[in-house]
Amino acid sequence: MNIAIIVSITDPAGMNIKQNLLELFEFKKLDQRFEEDFVYEIKLKNKLIKLYTVSKESIFNEHIDKKINADLFIFATTHRSKAGIPSLSVHSPGNWSKAELGGEDNKLCIAPASYLKLAFIELNELGKDLDFEIVNEVVHHGPYLEKPVFFIEIGSSEKQWSIKEAGAAIAKTIINVLSKEIPKFKIAIAIGGLHTCSNFNKIVLNTDIALGQICPKYMLEFLDKEMLEQAIEKTQEKVDFILLDWKGLGQYKEKIKKLVEEINLPVKKTKEIEK
Repeated sequence: MNIAIIVSITDPAGMNIKQNLLELFEFKKLDQRFEEDFVYEIKLKNKLIKLYTVSKESIFNEHIDKKINADLFIFATTHRSKAGIPSLSVHSPGNWSKAELGGEDNKLCIAPASYLKLAFIELNELGKDLDFEIVNEVVHHGPYLEKPVFFIEIGSSEKQWSIKEAGAAIAKTIINVLSKEIPKFKIAIAIGGLHTCSNFNKIVLNTDIALGQICPKYMLEFLDKEMLEQAIEKTQEKVDFILLDWKGLGQYKEKIKKLVEEINLPVKKTKEIEK
């Protein structure tokens, strides 16, 4: 299995994570360049992992899967928010509506639910002594790829991006997750709630459920049957059920209720899941 870790030279958190990857693990510098820098690689069991440095901001690296041969892409980047809350986060890229920050309109990427779950669990373990909130995020922003891909990020302001311990936690998370065998999880797509998935985080952390695509409350006006079917199709694993944050559907409860009834999948509410 070939895996590409992507960092951007424009991104202080990405450079922090890259430095930690090279210091903490035995990456080999190859006689090969990609855009801004040399390519590095490390072999783990049946996985060949390469580290690439790109010149554009990560979210604008459209179709990088056509330039790099890999089965899984991991973007290690900054996360920005106006609130400035220190955070470590994971999510899959894509756009439920208009592409305002990279990607393509109404196009989701392939979400590797199992890797997202393992990364979130690992971050919670490695980041527990740091003063950072550890969260899943909903699907948002680009770039658009046609291979499984996820982002793992340090947030949320310049103050946190260069904290070495945060970069180390993410570097270790990436390598630890890629060193594991993937367990068999129950797979769901999730609908509703906040950007930082407060009602879904406990489920991912404490049950055998892994989440692929996550559509938040603020995007429900754009969620239709076509987008819902795309969310199912573009979760890497076979989806077992749809998970609703019922209270987090707000004014869209009836719309979503009718919509999921058109899909041939079981539907569960977060309150029905024992955490």
